[in-house]
Amino acid sequence: MKNIILFLLISFSSFAQIERMEPPFWYAGMHNPELQIMFYGKNIGQYQASVSDNVVIKNVTKTENPNYIFITIDTQNLPASEFTFSFKNKNKVAFTKKYALKARRVNSAERKSFDSSDMMYLIMPDRFSNGNPKNDSNAELNEKADRSLPGGRHGGDIQGIVNHLDYLQELGVTALWSTPLCEDNDKGYSYHTYGQSDVYRIDPRYGTNEEYVHLSYEMKKRGMKLIKDYVTNHWGAEHWMFKDLPTYDWFHQFPGFAQSNYRMETQFDTNASAIDAKYCMDGWFVPSMPDLNQSNPLVLNYITQNAIWWIEYADLDGFRVDTYSYNDKVAIAKWTKAITNEYPYFNIVAEVWMHDKAQISYWQKDSPISAIQSYNSNVPSVMDFTLHDAFGNVFNEDNASWNDGMIKIYNNFTNDFLYANPNNLLTFVENHDTGRFNEMYKNDFKKYQMAITILATVRGIPQLYYGSEIGMAGDKGKGDADIRQDFPGGWEGDKNNAFAKSGRTAEQSKFFDFTAKLFQWRKNKSVVHFGKMTHYIPENNVYVYFRHDDKETVMVVINNSAETKTIKMNRFQENIKSFSSGKDIISGKVVDLKEEVSLEGKSVLILELR
Repeated sequence: MKNIILFLLISFSSFAQIERMEPPFWYAGMHNPELQIMFYGKNIGQYQASVSDNVVIKNVTKTENPNYIFITIDTQNLPASEFTFSFKNKNKVAFTKKYALKARRVNSAERKSFDSSDMMYLIMPDRFSNGNPKNDSNAELNEKADRSLPGGRHGGDIQGIVNHLDYLQELGVTALWSTPLCEDNDKGYSYHTYGQSDVYRIDPRYGTNEEYVHLSYEMKKRGMKLIKDYVTNHWGAEHWMFKDLPTYDWFHQFPGFAQSNYRMETQFDTNASAIDAKYCMDGWFVPSMPDLNQSNPLVLNYITQNAIWWIEYADLDGFRVDTYSYNDKVAIAKWTKAITNEYPYFNIVAEVWMHDKAQISYWQKDSPISAIQSYNSNVPSVMDFTLHDAFGNVFNEDNASWNDGMIKIYNNFTNDFLYANPNNLLTFVENHDTGRFNEMYKNDFKKYQMAITILATVRGIPQLYYGSEIGMAGDKGKGDADIRQDFPGGWEGDKNNAFAKSGRTAEQSKFFDFTAKLFQWRKNKSVVHFGKMTHYIPENNVYVYFRHDDKETVMVVINNSAETKTIKMNRFQENIKSFSSGKDIISGKVVDLKEEVSLEGKSVLILELR
């Protein structure tokens, strides 16, 4: 009886003592054998830790907060197995905790990531489709679903994405980028999920960790890739660690909140004052998003292991990293390098929202710009914001001038020499933070055709924002919620179901059919994915460029003028060579390349030469 009572006391003590253990498990055979496990519980730092005989503890770190203990072990040559941590008080075991090393998937380290052969589709899951209305609200979390509130939670979830993977395939999508899915327990406006409160847990209003893994599995079955939106710069003020800080400097303190100046130029400006650089890197985005201190080794290790854990656990194919250029630039380069050391072919695209090509280039791996300062971010891909800027007004500029019209698009590519790898830039017309293209251009289908044609045929990785393909609009001037409206048909009772061919309006069908045809064609066009680009200075607001390799040549003609233009083909002879005709992939018409070609205003030709 005495032994039973002792066993129950020990079991109760174990349950009460360790509230969290992160990572919750790990994997055998990782490139970096060192694993730092964080144990959290009331006064756990007062105990002495040990582990099973076959495991080596390399370091134990205790902080000023006695509720944390960080234990680093060596997993070198450890097989997939379970072992036990013991926590002693006065040389007596007070409680124990089992830990598991799991087997990795075959060839996990060599996983192929997204590249310029992909078309990436961006969704905000709360606004895409409500596949499981039962999880719209959760008793543990603050904000409840209310679809009547533009900035409220509307109920979209992981099951809604799974339900419409066939739709994405029909559209030509090969990679899916979802805005963050981890728990965000903010009291309001939590639907965007960038203020995360637990980075090891999928928000229950989206589903479960297991459902996220299932989404990845279902996508792999279709040959599609899953991209996780990872946030290294900040968490939410409701994060459990913010409420019980492991160390005072886990977050940047001023003390407490100080607003970022958002001046990313200070990261490389040789004339910048130290205080300006500090407020860029260390300042908070908003009071509800405490800024993580990546220069603290415990923080850096925590977010590095968390990122790797998600890759292994959910079988991920890439990251998009939010606000990359606001991080401590030395620390974030280490974070990125640690991930690509584990996964040499893993692609990571960084959000670097700047409006100068050299400044964007600074943040791409092996940049000739950052090399001047002996800095390397190690991030393979960055977002082409200058191309996005050009998309924002060029199609309203009917009359070309030295600086207006298609010369803006042309000039974006004249600067590709600034990039280490221009083919690994993420190109886009819009995203979840920008104005909606179809709003700016009043749903002008011809202007949409020109923009999406360019997006699909120039160098880089094209990214489409959900709903563009059915003409969805939204006025950013009315607030972010207006550019993040619900996808029609994603909720039971929606009168318009744009997911189904039979449910689309004539206008939606026009947008969708063009987009799907273009990106389905692009899927199998290596010449567009990896071929060289040769372009010609626009004349009369007509821009002509070629994508070509040893096997194939594609000619693209964009007439941004409001009037019909005649294009003389002899100017392009160096690329036309011996080709005599070209087939337009949209209309199917054959164009004689020996003759002049007339192209009506605000229209495109995409010719496969033959």
